[in-house]
Amino acid sequence: MEKAFRLAILAVLALIFVSSPFANASESPFIVAHKRVALKKINSGIERISVSIDVYNRGSATAYDVTLADDSWAQDVFDSVIGNTSKSWERLDAGSLVSHSFELESNVKTIYYGAPALVTYRVLTKSRLQEAYSTPILPLKILSDAESGKMTEKVTFFFIISLVAA
Repeated sequence: MEKAFRLAILAVLALIFVSSPFANASESPFIVAHKRVALKKINSGIERISVSIDVYNRGSATAYDVTLADDSWAQDVFDSVIGNTSKSWERLDAGSLVSHSFELESNVKTIYYGAPALVTYRVLTKSRLQEAYSTPILPLKILSDAESGKMTEKVTFFFIISLVAA
C-alpha cells in the first residue's frame, strides 16, 4: 500500500511539473486534485476509511466558486462518520492549496473501486463551469483477510524450519 501511495505521489508531482509551463501560458486557473485513502480496522467487523483530497490551483489566475464532490461512495457499503463528501470554497487563488477530509465506515467485506472526485470551478472569462478530476485511488480491500494470509505464511515457515531441524 505504501508503494502504491508513493507511486501516486510521484504521478501527481510529474503531472504538476509537466503541466506547469502549459498552465502559465494563459491567464487561467489550472486545478489539480489529489485523493488519498487510508484504511484502519476498528474491530473484526468494522473498517474505517479516511479520505483526504488536496486541491491545488497551479494556474496563473483565481478560480471562483470551487466545489469538490466525492459522491462515489456506495451508501449500501459505507456510512459517513465524520465530515461530508463535498465542500465548497468561494475562491482558490493562483498557487494556493486547500484540503478536505472525511471519514467513512464499512462493515461489508468487499473490494471497492472508487471513482475520482469532481472539482468544478468558475473562470471569469468563461460562462460555463470548468471541471477537473482528482487522481483515482487503488482498489480498497475492505475487511480483507490480510492477517490470515500472514498467519499462513508464518505457519508454513515454522513447519519448514521444523522439518529442516529434524
